[in-house]
Amino acid sequence: MNVGALVRQPLVVALALIVVLLAFGEWLSPGFAAPQQILRLLIVAALLGIVAAGQNLVILGGREGIDLSVGGVVSLSAIVAGNLMSGADSGIPLAILGCVATGALFGLFNGLGVTLLRIPPLVMTLGMLGVLQGLLVVIRQGIPSGRAAPALSQFVSQPFLLGLPGIIWLWIAIGVVMALLLTRTVFGHRVYAIGSNEHAAYMAGVPVRLIRIAIFVLSGVFAAIAGICLLGYSGSSFANVGEQYMLPSIIAVVFGGTPLSGGKGGYTGTMAGAVLLTILQSILTTVHIDESGRQMVFGATLILLMFFYGRGKAMRA
Repeated sequence: MNVGALVRQPLVVALALIVVLLAFGEWLSPGFAAPQQILRLLIVAALLGIVAAGQNLVILGGREGIDLSVGGVVSLSAIVAGNLMSGADSGIPLAILGCVATGALFGLFNGLGVTLLRIPPLVMTLGMLGVLQGLLVVIRQGIPSGRAAPALSQFVSQPFLLGLPGIIWLWIAIGVVMALLLTRTVFGHRVYAIGSNEHAAYMAGVPVRLIRIAIFVLSGVFAAIAGICLLGYSGSSFANVGEQYMLPSIIAVVFGGTPLSGGKGGYTGTMAGAVLLTILQSILTTVHIDESGRQMVFGATLILLMFFYGRGKAMRA
């Protein structure tokens, strides 16, 4: 592989930018690239990366699929988990079960709307986000609800194995599962097939509707898992706590080499994209740019990425 081809690889680009941003952050604020600070950044990146795993599947499935409801699912799952465990370690298994079921249910609604009712994914998931936001307001009215169990908080924030918190190991495990799922299973090959050419996949006997429903269900499940972990990270949950992940989860996927048209890409680049965006957000916070300013930067980043894809061949993960 020549140098030109190498620098067009999304993972290489992301890793290079990560190094540059860490150096820039260290220049702005000495200690920014210290080991403990990097570890904290990785914990935050893991939360985003878990959400982006489901987003990655939906985008890979093509039809310009985007799941805009992930933020609402994260918020609802955090509230469900907090109330089911109520600060007790014994409630963790029930909370996990309840959250996964909640995420899968709303993912199923999205999948059925997209496949059976033929509603465009963008419209369907945007509508579902509105439903979830309304439901959250009715349930909690913006008041913090539920408490994280001590074991969950320790899993997310405290060293678990080799000095790394459990959430980072969970993210690594998800990365391995995603890689195997997409490259070594029939399901993964079918996701790429419908993303590349849905009609051709259907003519070849691929159960297009079932696969598309499945990827939306998985997107809901991953968002729910992130909601549980976010509860452990923050200790409690607010009605809109998951909104911060909607746009960044899309940007992480696109930067990782998966075009919005779907059909090619992978999760490894998405993981690097999640780390990169987390570092960028931390730098923006360091220079005192507020939430609205950060959202403007993320939106501009997505537009620039789309401009890049429109000018040349899409990068592959």
